[in-house]
Amino acid sequence: MSLRNKFFKEVAELGLPVATEVQAPITEGDIVSLPESAQSYLRFMGVVGRPRDWSFRMGFSGRFKMSRNAAWKACDVWQYDSGLVVSRIFYMRLRFAGLFPVIGRDTYRDGKGRMVGKLFDRFTVIDGSGPEFDIGELVTYLNDIVLLAPSMLLKPAVSWEAADARSFNLALSDHGHTVKARVFIDEQGAPIDFATTDRFCEDAVDRKKLVRTRWTTPMQAYRMVDGRQLPTCGQAVWHPSEGSFPYVEFELDPGKLAFNVRPGE
Repeated sequence: MSLRNKFFKEVAELGLPVATEVQAPITEGDIVSLPESAQSYLRFMGVVGRPRDWSFRMGFSGRFKMSRNAAWKACDVWQYDSGLVVSRIFYMRLRFAGLFPVIGRDTYRDGKGRMVGKLFDRFTVIDGSGPEFDIGELVTYLNDIVLLAPSMLLKPAVSWEAADARSFNLALSDHGHTVKARVFIDEQGAPIDFATTDRFCEDAVDRKKLVRTRWTTPMQAYRMVDGRQLPTCGQAVWHPSEGSFPYVEFELDPGKLAFNVRPGE
């Protein structure tokens, strides 16, 4: 089964909720109390005048590496995020030695994060869970909605705080966890970076140990698609004490992106 078909089938089986009504469009009155930099960001992203999103599904291609000195490997990704209940389902396929497929599943559901990697999607090579994964997957969900579905931020579980003219702080709470990040914008309001210390990276000396590490997602460019500003390409970057390094680079395919779709569609 292809990664796409496997992803669609398994997401459809999760029992995630579906919106039954279209909400009223977001107005200037809904954002006027937010920090000015946050208002600039929401206007740039095309939030005002559009109903609140409740889900999105996307696919993209890029490259990924397991550690600083590892070789880059091409990857394919499918992902589904829900705004009705905080949930993130992320599938990635890599090929080792150009031949052996590994399917990775990063998930956040019901307050629990988990990362599983299986060779041939049968033999487990990575299986991580626990508080570090709960927090790390939740803040990654926050990053997703900042970049792709910012109307999902307009709910009581998210708090906003002014930082300066070109940045603002966010905090998201779910199932007893609270994660925080700072969003940086350019002069137009485009989110050009997202920074948090609520992610955990393998220790450079003891690879069995996870350490809280600064994590950022710089975006290089945006394009307008159906009234939405979408990032066209970007990175994910670790910033450990021994020096920063990117480990994900991607290009978004708007043809594989859909909003307000049922799980598995």
